[in-house]
Amino acid sequence: MTDTADPRYVVDYTRTFTFAATPEQVWAVLERFESLAAGWRWLCELRIDGPGLARGTVVRGVVAPPLPYRMRLEVILDDCVPERCIDASVHGDLEGVARISFEGDDTETRAHATWTIEMRQPSMRVAARLAPRLLRWGHDRVVDATVQGLHRHLDDELV
Repeated sequence: MTDTADPRYVVDYTRTFTFAATPEQVWAVLERFESLAAGWRWLCELRIDGPGLARGTVVRGVVAPPLPYRMRLEVILDDCVPERCIDASVHGDLEGVARISFEGDDTETRAHATWTIEMRQPSMRVAARLAPRLLRWGHDRVVDATVQGLHRHLDDELV
């Protein structure tokens, strides 16, 4: 993201999600990212270069929200501390940084997700000017689908 980014094209996101599983169990599901991502209809052309949830791994793919555009992304894992946090840089049609941190106990995990990303794709910039709420709705549907998928995987594992 550039220092002079137009705020109309920037998504600042912060939200906490709760899972009925320990941080160790949540991390174990995240480590099987390809299996987890296989159920996400919004993600295609997935390619992972690297040792999984570890510094330096690069995740590439195309994100297809429930709106008429697609985004090519490259996510570089800048830091991963097992069961504690994932820091990443986002490049491509979106540019920015993301962090997910985990805290919990023997019964639940709270995942704190934060990111600041700038829309770089021209069609997304037009949509951001004309229909910012629609664009945010599409973003939030992708996030919700991701979290629901993680809940399903955890439920399957904990049965």
